[in-house]
Amino acid sequence: MDNSGNPQDSVVPPVEGVAGGGTAYGWNDNCSQSSGPLNGSINPTEIPTADLVHVWCMPSTANVGPQEMPRPLEPINLLAARNERESVQIALRPKVSWSSSSTAGVVQVQCSDLCSASGDRLVVGQSLMLRRVVPMLGVPDALVPLDLPVCQISLIPGETTAVWVSIDAPYAQPPGLYEGEIIITSKADTELSSQCLGKGEKHRLFMELRNCLDNVEPIEGKPLHEVVERAKSTATTLRRVIFSPLFSEFFSDNGPIDMMDEDAISNLSVRVKLSLTVWDFILPATPSLPAVIGISDTVIEDRFGVRHGSDEWYEALDQHFKWLLQYRISPFFCRWGESMRVLTYTCPWPADHPKSDEYFSDPRLAAYAVPYSPVLSSNDGAKDYVRKEIELLRTKAHWKKAYFYLWDEPLNMEHYSSVRNMASELHAYAPDARVLTTYYCGPSDAPLGPTPFESFVKVPKFLRPHTQIYCTSEWVLGNREDLVKDIVTELQPENGEEWWTYVCMGPSDPHPNWHLGMRGSQHRAVMWRVWKEGGTGFLYWGANCYEKATVPSAEIRFRRGLPPGDGVLFYPGEVFSSSRQPVASLRLERILSGLQDIEYLNLYASRYGRDEGLALLEKTGTYQGPERYTIEHLPIDVMRGEIFNACRH
Repeated sequence: MDNSGNPQDSVVPPVEGVAGGGTAYGWNDNCSQSSGPLNGSINPTEIPTADLVHVWCMPSTANVGPQEMPRPLEPINLLAARNERESVQIALRPKVSWSSSSTAGVVQVQCSDLCSASGDRLVVGQSLMLRRVVPMLGVPDALVPLDLPVCQISLIPGETTAVWVSIDAPYAQPPGLYEGEIIITSKADTELSSQCLGKGEKHRLFMELRNCLDNVEPIEGKPLHEVVERAKSTATTLRRVIFSPLFSEFFSDNGPIDMMDEDAISNLSVRVKLSLTVWDFILPATPSLPAVIGISDTVIEDRFGVRHGSDEWYEALDQHFKWLLQYRISPFFCRWGESMRVLTYTCPWPADHPKSDEYFSDPRLAAYAVPYSPVLSSNDGAKDYVRKEIELLRTKAHWKKAYFYLWDEPLNMEHYSSVRNMASELHAYAPDARVLTTYYCGPSDAPLGPTPFESFVKVPKFLRPHTQIYCTSEWVLGNREDLVKDIVTELQPENGEEWWTYVCMGPSDPHPNWHLGMRGSQHRAVMWRVWKEGGTGFLYWGANCYEKATVPSAEIRFRRGLPPGDGVLFYPGEVFSSSRQPVASLRLERILSGLQDIEYLNLYASRYGRDEGLALLEKTGTYQGPERYTIEHLPIDVMRGEIFNACRH
């Protein structure tokens, strides 16, 4: 594959979904018209930015790749409940080059607060966030934060750059129409003096250079492969800094420019009108559907060099836990044993530690995993430790959130018997303990039915009463949603049994999943499918399960043998800058959108019945089945708008 012009200078492998239309869809295809070719030397301070740069908007479900073609610029109109996040994208593509460097030029992006007629505000940097969409394997995915309220973006000749705009409507935000704008201004090279750099940008450059020293200084006595990895990471960081157009101007003698000055914006800027209607519905703080997603603690230990059980280890896990809660996700930490036995826990501290109650009582947490054995070595025997933990947790109001995830996808009688034995021990301490078992088949060496599917359906009878949450793979269903009835019929909800689902390597395109390169609506449709099929929970095996590395800033490599992106929903911030905050994937934002859609559908069903909710999902064309869902964004807005109009009173 010819990859000339790709800033990553790497061959882009085939990625599922891209060739099938995973990019450039959703809105009309009419291109913006230029006012005519520009010749000779270009001074961007004297020419309208619209003559230098195509600017247009795209929905959050669009994968805006480098070759995305321009569309007309239209105002952005969004709708959100309170305690909800809504997102949209602004695309930028240079029409000409006006920079003396290898870039096409630099644009300044400035945001205003969103204000209502009554004077209420959605404040930039608090409720409004901008992130640059960065490709992974050539596919737009990583969302790298930009400085606010003003930032500068370098544009690449012949390529489209996307900015992801997110607006959070706080829980107590007064309803109403909020309006503001995002202002885009082309900048001249001479304007990019060191004084243009904000304090945060200067600090970032300093930290990146200091991280280079941290990477290469402690290499004496290290294994060769680690030295090589550290050297590569350092080279990547230096290349990023040195070739930054801002860095080349760092020691300029030019005077400072007040980038907040209205004169610096001028009437030559492109103004993107942005409005958000906040309506008087509040998404519940506790998600209606528990979405439990794993974080590999061993990946954190290896990449960030933290010793298991150290203060730095607790700090790293605490950061990841709190960061993921904003996505309506109930995180659990995990480490894998032999034969897919898995140790899972939501809180690294023991039940008698104050942090335990802080974690488990957080209203944003819908479910939490209790470990079957000590997370750290204990003076007590493992069984005594777990018994004491359970006895204490059972006295808490949050115990109803607890579950035990003991084994991932048992395959044979030995695995299934192990699950039964472990669950029996737990139920001896707590008869009301909920054990979750994931599976996509019955035991291979002792079929429970004459066909594989019948054997799969009979698993609850075999595991009862040792499992309460039967978590099945969506891959098993294929496009046969009618098979859901066969699965659910075998369960005993009157005895507290639940049906959850999960996606992993499968199902594959065109079914909903979270693989890199799938359509945006395909990512979001995972939760539409859960709601339509009636699942009461959802599990995903890993959010940070990339290949092992021993340096925080090391290149991200997806695990071999898995579809690209499988098991990776966020990235270490150090890969992109000196920030230690995780960087969300575009797919993680779409998971949040899907979970928010569930709350909308639940509201509608509570007013008009579940059948009417299902009818709305189908009649708007949003989701009809695993191979029949919208590939455009408009039906999603239509569905949400109908719920708004039907329920706003």
